[in-house]
Amino acid sequence: MTHDIHFSTLDRTPRSDADHALALRHAPRIRFDAREPFLPSVVGYTVFRESAPSPSFPREISLPPNAACAIEYAVWWDWEIQHLYELEHIWVYLDSGESVIAVDASWHGGYHPMLDDQANPPLEDGRAVVHSEPGKHAFAPSPAWLLERARTTRASCGLRSGVMGVHIPPLFDGLIHDRLPLNNRLVHTYLERLAFEPTFDFSQVFPLENAVLVPRDNLFRWIPARVNWWCQELRRTIPPHQQRVLRIAHRGASAYAQENSLTAFHKAAEMLADMVEIDIRITADRVPVVAHDPDLRRVFGVSSAIADLTFDQLRTATPPGLEPIPSFEEVATTCAALGIGLYLDIKEFSPAAAESVFASLRKHDLTRYTIFGSFRPDWAAEIKAANPAVSTSILFGSTHVDPVQLARALNCDYVHPCWENAAPEPHKLLTPEWMRAVREAELGIVCWHEERPSEIAALQALGVDGICSDTPERLVPKASIA
Repeated sequence: MTHDIHFSTLDRTPRSDADHALALRHAPRIRFDAREPFLPSVVGYTVFRESAPSPSFPREISLPPNAACAIEYAVWWDWEIQHLYELEHIWVYLDSGESVIAVDASWHGGYHPMLDDQANPPLEDGRAVVHSEPGKHAFAPSPAWLLERARTTRASCGLRSGVMGVHIPPLFDGLIHDRLPLNNRLVHTYLERLAFEPTFDFSQVFPLENAVLVPRDNLFRWIPARVNWWCQELRRTIPPHQQRVLRIAHRGASAYAQENSLTAFHKAAEMLADMVEIDIRITADRVPVVAHDPDLRRVFGVSSAIADLTFDQLRTATPPGLEPIPSFEEVATTCAALGIGLYLDIKEFSPAAAESVFASLRKHDLTRYTIFGSFRPDWAAEIKAANPAVSTSILFGSTHVDPVQLARALNCDYVHPCWENAAPEPHKLLTPEWMRAVREAELGIVCWHEERPSEIAALQALGVDGICSDTPERLVPKASIA
């Protein structure tokens, strides 16, 4: 159980002694992986004596005919292996004699009945028992469910640990305001240190009554301040030079494969990139495609302009031996399968094309792993206005730009100084005063594209949020490669 200073601010006063005692008597047992680093700290309970909507989960609590009541346990962890903030749910249904007659539990945004091999609720000593997915904490009635997701779970607990930063679910929209670039990097840093290889041996048993049980409202009043406290604690304890920097493969691993090609993206993932930087252009039939130049001359030796060709004509124009320009949908499909995010450099813009890009990101659950960037302030503003939840970045080449004023005018999340050729040692242009002003404005910082190991090390020491590189393996600390 957590014993930090902030934990004492939780109001533990029960509204009903009888409901509190009932929730304690029937608190389930959770079986965790033997190496699970995170155990529950607080549980918010709600007792239902008639059917009603859940106050914290998108479902109706319907009491079966033989049920006298149901207890909803909203189980809080400070951490899930990929993000700060974790809340899962277990529902225990009791008959008039307080015997457990049914159990439901949450599972990746939905919920399922918990049933054993005989289609009965799984019990140990009369209490409900569920199995927790390693690191991720979704609930299952048996290890078999979790073994089916073993590959995904291992990736989440390993290379993908911390990638989601601060998680703000719809339940807390407008109440938690800590999903900021620096906080996301700090969470990534913290959780990457706790990465582990799951055993799928669920021998670590946690009786839920060992957590602090409080009425659901007490927990929910406390959560926003709890998230903020953790963000401030990470800022206090993790100095800039130790912060995890996003490894962004510039047009994929373009030093080793055709730029903006599916092969380059696969190579970037092999080299442990977090994201690929890609360029968006639009064909004559309004298909968003991934290409840097407006024409095919430099990469393909063809004089045609992308905007003058349909997508099918673009494919046909590809010379033998080269990979065709991919659609954005193809790239989104590939990156979702590889588990890497997207840094989008918008070279052309239209509302219809933007909506097509948004639709692909939603389809592949990539929105939270995507940053939209552009040199065009008007396009950056349009993208943010169309979808305020997405992260945006404003690119600029002049050293005389006020980055804070520019980003605030556009409601951007990141500033991206393109100064790699502005000085022999461009990191020196990121002066302490410049860095302080940007950080005080809660803005993230992305730099590109850098191949020199000395400059990469200097930028990492400054604590920028992301670095683009044609050689993404140079962004990976040697210890991570080993």
